[in-house]
Amino acid sequence: MTDYDARLGRLREALGADGLDGVVLLPGANFTYYTGIVKEPSERPLVLFIPAKGAPSLLVPCLEESALCDALPFGAKAIVYTDEEGYEKAFSALGRRITDRSVGVELRSMRLLEARQIEVRSPACRFEAFDAGLSRLRMVKDAGEIAAMREAVRITEHSLARVLADLVLGQSELEVARGLEIELLRCGSDGIGFEPLVVSGPRAALPHAGPSERRLVAGDSLIFDFGARHGAYPADLTRTVAVGTADPDWGGIYEAVLAANAAARELAGPGVPAGEVDRAARAVIEQAGYGPYFTHRTGHGLGLEVHEPPYIVAGNPTRLELGMTFTIEPGIYLPGKAGVRIEDDVVITADGCEALTTFSRSLSGVALAG
Repeated sequence: MTDYDARLGRLREALGADGLDGVVLLPGANFTYYTGIVKEPSERPLVLFIPAKGAPSLLVPCLEESALCDALPFGAKAIVYTDEEGYEKAFSALGRRITDRSVGVELRSMRLLEARQIEVRSPACRFEAFDAGLSRLRMVKDAGEIAAMREAVRITEHSLARVLADLVLGQSELEVARGLEIELLRCGSDGIGFEPLVVSGPRAALPHAGPSERRLVAGDSLIFDFGARHGAYPADLTRTVAVGTADPDWGGIYEAVLAANAAARELAGPGVPAGEVDRAARAVIEQAGYGPYFTHRTGHGLGLEVHEPPYIVAGNPTRLELGMTFTIEPGIYLPGKAGVRIEDDVVITADGCEALTTFSRSLSGVALAG
């Protein structure tokens, strides 16, 4: 069971250490982390103000007051507004609570709407970026979070196995992607972690391209990048398969990517800088002669957000700690020909690095009949 009181306590300690009087959270990952409530921003503002000392305040639309206040794991002063009266008076009440405080905000998610409303009603309030502080508090996952990701991975891998079993030549990337979404739900996913990426042939050389009407051809490389969601936690798995027999133009790069993935997983462990994990994967690909074709970082943190710290990128000095979860996903992309990416979700343990994803990494093991 999640200990929200402990999370709130650590947050308040961090606020004090950063010289902040409180933090303003809008719907998103951090809002969910401290409340357990999954919400997306909407036209009706929803604002949680957590002071370094004292009771939190929740500015909330009337139609959601009961549901949200009952779901909060701690007491909060509700500041309620109706659609008819609008939210201006509610922001005035919130402004009186914030007064002249120095308040942490998330630069990536603080909307101009809420920022202006608070600034107008509390002109002495000082906004300070608190993204790094919030990220530090979420990087190490507790047992419940890791268990949720394990289940998301299980559903993801089960879904991929079912899609591969039914794959046939001539299907379009879009048809495969839609079938993948259906299988995720059939296998128990609480939704998709993100829009699936299914790309084939020359389009597999586009790392973040979405699925298209292109149809599968024998010899294609076919990349699946997708994830189930269990509760609020997603998985993020990438596997590259051959449609029939791999074309020699790209089949040779698979072993280099596979070795890079293994090298990064072998190095990762407590105390290792994130940048060194990137270096381990990149060195393998460079030695194979494909350095210029590995065009992105080796991985990213995984938790309530699909992309979050720690980033497994060159130069990142962040030292890995027990309970950190992230991806390892080296890739090689040959323009106009094909691409290969192999992505695993991992967690740092006392023994090093455990792969949460166990789906076959063997090209021959998942090759498809033509």
